[in-house]
Amino acid sequence: MEEIIMYPGEARQDALDWKAVQGQHITAVRRNILVLGSGGREHALAWKLAQSEGAHVFIAPGNAGTAQVGVNVNIKLSDFESIKDFCLKQEINLVVVGPEQPLVDGIVDFFKAEDALKTVKIIGPDKRGALLEGSKAYAKDFMEKYGVPTAKCFKVNKDNLNEGYVFLESVKAPYVLKADGLAAGKGVLILNDLQEAKDELGKMLDGKFGAASATVVIEEFLKGIEVSVFVLTDGEHYVLLPEAKDYKRIGDGDTGLNTGGMGGVSPVPFCTPEFLNKVEERIVKPTLKGLKSEGIDYKGFIFLGLMNDGGNPYVIEYNVRMGDPETEAVMTRIEGDFADLLTACAVGRLDEVHYAKSDKTAVTVMMVSGGYPEAYEKGKVMSGLDRLNNVVAFHAGTAFNAQNEVITSGGRVIAVTALGDSIEQARTLAYREVEKIHFEGANYRHDIGIDLMHWV
Repeated sequence: MEEIIMYPGEARQDALDWKAVQGQHITAVRRNILVLGSGGREHALAWKLAQSEGAHVFIAPGNAGTAQVGVNVNIKLSDFESIKDFCLKQEINLVVVGPEQPLVDGIVDFFKAEDALKTVKIIGPDKRGALLEGSKAYAKDFMEKYGVPTAKCFKVNKDNLNEGYVFLESVKAPYVLKADGLAAGKGVLILNDLQEAKDELGKMLDGKFGAASATVVIEEFLKGIEVSVFVLTDGEHYVLLPEAKDYKRIGDGDTGLNTGGMGGVSPVPFCTPEFLNKVEERIVKPTLKGLKSEGIDYKGFIFLGLMNDGGNPYVIEYNVRMGDPETEAVMTRIEGDFADLLTACAVGRLDEVHYAKSDKTAVTVMMVSGGYPEAYEKGKVMSGLDRLNNVVAFHAGTAFNAQNEVITSGGRVIAVTALGDSIEQARTLAYREVEKIHFEGANYRHDIGIDLMHWV
């Protein structure tokens, strides 16, 4: 069979057609990929994509870690015009949107409206699809309409505040209050006292979380154990990526304040084939059917935040991108060419690409700045990164100083991920390597994965 070599300028049309054209094998010399974002999730995505055949990865704006697997580009995520210009100049084939804000702001719609970007494939939903995360009220209405199991809720604004109080009185503690819009991960309150819940509801409607809490969703509290399930869909077909369990509290034993995530484990022992089958039949398929019924062209990730209540899954929330720090565990377990998988998703051919995941267990431990999730200092010089063995350190909040040293630049700083044949083996390796990393005020949990060991 004749082999055709396809160069970057030629490779912009339907990247997956590289696999076979009229019976001829096509090899792509280079695929130009842009990952949008600057956290640990984006480092993990870029790390995995950089392993794809012919991949050349750019990250905007990136961090000190992404600079090791690609080229950082100083572009703000809100600057769609500059992103467009960069894609055209660098002949980008595939754009992967990491965080939710650009999706909620309509970056996919922007790409679709620009004739010059028609050949650039983008992973993520359009603005309507992004409402699944951008508006909790919309998401609850969507779930109710399409029969997706979720907690009973009531939507409140200043016009029906008294009805909101009545609903609070009708449910048992703890009381769950969620700002309708994006609130940088801070818009959810779980309270045990009824009067405190009523007071906080009033404060939220008065602007405690800005415009995000002009509407508040009150939910009945779901009991059980949480798990994150990740779906990649082209709108017709889907694959389940490796699931993960996230650890939100700052302190050991799930104590202290909520954070963006202190670690993760994948796979999750209680996610049995039976449980995941329920997730597919009761949640994934109705969700995709609902999106199609609403006329939403959804090509990207759907993050299902689930509660396992006695073996039955309930949706706590939808996200329209991968999770963090779950991605730092999940990416280490995906096998094969990830760029092929995402390109297939973008062109509606997800069913044509082989997908497999490792049987290994991944444990991720997040190191954070002293004081996080409250006030913390930046600019602390990091050491020990060059001494790590048999783990992947995904940078979440790092940068370079004038001396080209790696320094801290965020609350969550670096996520160390280890693979092993068991949770115990993986966590032992992860913690051994975490102890090699030093920066002033460094903090991390010591119990990631311990609660799951009894499930094995």
